[in-house]
Amino acid sequence: MPASKARMPRTLRKSPAKARRTYAETLESAEKTYGGNEERAHRAAFASLKHSFEKVGDHWEPKKGGRKGPSDERARSGGRSSRGRSAGGVDVEGHTRDELLARAKKLGITGRSRMTKMELGQAIAKREGSRARSTARAGRRARTRS
Repeated sequence: MPASKARMPRTLRKSPAKARRTYAETLESAEKTYGGNEERAHRAAFASLKHSFEKVGDHWEPKKGGRKGPSDERARSGGRSSRGRSAGGVDVEGHTRDELLARAKKLGITGRSRMTKMELGQAIAKREGSRARSTARAGRRARTRS
């Protein structure tokens, strides 16, 4: 596997081995298929990963109940110029509104009771992304002080 753990995105380094393997194998195949177009290969690898996993906080977890498939409108329509909104890796299609509300409540998202499933998914993705970035910054600061 050419994609070493150090070369993988941070969210994958904290994810299950199957998620890392799926990403690495797809990335290797896509790099061959797309003639070294690295950006396109990474997009294909993430698309493959999103088929079976969803982003939860700073890592990827298998979709609930072993469910596979698209996680939002954009993923369902497919293709780079696809229509529809994205929920940023949150599996909106595979969770009920109540499950998304509970997750949003844990994250302290305000105004959640008036949000649609898609809006909840986007707010969750935004909050989890900002938390992951602030945690990474804090870790870098601690390493530089040592």
